Amino acid sequence: MHRPRTLGELKASGYQPVSVKEEMRRNLIRMLRERETLFPGIYGYEETVIPEICNAILSKHDMLLLGLRGQAKTRIIRMLTRFLDDYIPVLAGTPTNDNPFAPISREGKDLIEQYGDEAPIAWLSREERYQEKLATPDVTVADLIGEIDLIKHAEGKYLSDERIIHYGLIPRSHRGIFAINELPDLSPKIQVALFNVLEERDVQIRGFPVRLPLDICLVFTANPEDYTNRGRIVTPLKDRIGSVIRTHYPRDRQTGMAIIESEASTSRGDVPVYIPDYIKAVVEETARLARQSPAINQLSGVSVRFSIAGLENVVSNAERRALLLSEPVAVPRVSDLTYMLASGRGKIELVLSEDETHEDRVLQKLIGEAVKNVFAEHFDLKSLRAVVEWFESGHTFLIGDMLPSRNYWEQLERIPVLRKEVVHQLSTYADKVSSQYRDALAASIVEWLLEGLYVHNKISKAVKEGHVTYRR
Repeated sequence: MHRPRTLGELKASGYQPVSVKEEMRRNLIRMLRERETLFPGIYGYEETVIPEICNAILSKHDMLLLGLRGQAKTRIIRMLTRFLDDYIPVLAGTPTNDNPFAPISREGKDLIEQYGDEAPIAWLSREERYQEKLATPDVTVADLIGEIDLIKHAEGKYLSDERIIHYGLIPRSHRGIFAINELPDLSPKIQVALFNVLEERDVQIRGFPVRLPLDICLVFTANPEDYTNRGRIVTPLKDRIGSVIRTHYPRDRQTGMAIIESEASTSRGDVPVYIPDYIKAVVEETARLARQSPAINQLSGVSVRFSIAGLENVVSNAERRALLLSEPVAVPRVSDLTYMLASGRGKIELVLSEDETHEDRVLQKLIGEAVKNVFAEHFDLKSLRAVVEWFESGHTFLIGDMLPSRNYWEQLERIPVLRKEVVHQLSTYADKVSSQYRDALAASIVEWLLEGLYVHNKISKAVKEGHVTYRR
């Protein structure tokens, strides 16, 4: 598509510039009318967070996403570029992406004065119109707003010359979106420097009489613990932010599982993998229980990354087993859930505990409770009474995360009641997986049934040298 390359061509094309917030509003209205998915890959926010974001855009507000870690805040603000036009025209070479019809920088004004309608036009993509800064204690006003460039002064420009200014990130985001992650981590003086940007939409640099009337959409993220009067936020700054939108963790297990399936890296090229739904459910239920546990600091939160990384480790152990035992496929088992500990360490913050092993004990307890909750939803314990009675007669069953799948079938041959239940469960997967998964899936189902009986105190187990023996 031909795009105008000079100011004269742009005028002749009939192009009419609009503010960035009007542009976002216009595109959102079109997307809503066409029933377009606004935030692809974001789950669980359809009735809560996304409507509030839509309202903020329609109201032309700056906005702040307020929530604990791992609630997709950064991903959402980066997706706001979807509401920008594909390309917009700017005066070529201007540091502030000047509107060709209303330049704000000295460079832009000089271009118009020198070339008139022959002033060169460049086209800026929506991705180039997004800038992001992580708030850290070392961020300065110069980083965000600007500073006098002494190198330009040394090259011969006078200190009174506006062109000696080196613009910061915010002026360079003119006609776009500028995001600050973890806003309360900015020092108070930096927060004060944002006052004019948020309200008067301009900046002043080092006493220069120049004011830059910025056209910009500002978005922020923050943690609720810091975003309080007792936290690290300057109250007048809060007053200037149009909409504060609270994010949250998945409110039901199915939503959490959908996020895991979307985000976790579980497709392995070397070994075909199948993950039973109960394994995904237990991983997500563990995260949900962690968000309610009194042993864990809930002000810190339990990130969605906890369950994503947990499932990846569970699948990886199944993959490792298949590679070591030369099995054709990998199916995670309950015994693989132990490897969630490695990914879970550091993703939870315990309350009043300096014992490093206590973290593992808390996680193991949560996994056990998760197995219990999910198992109870899938099975009536009375239907497994015959299996319990078989163990009560003195029999045992050996499992292990490095035990070959065929070994489970060999043990099942002498346990007709358990074998019958396993075969029944296998039949429910007939439409989901091919016959090559039969042995590995059967081994997984065996462990699922036995661990479910164990956590409900119907049988006991003994752990020794990487193997588990179930008995009465």
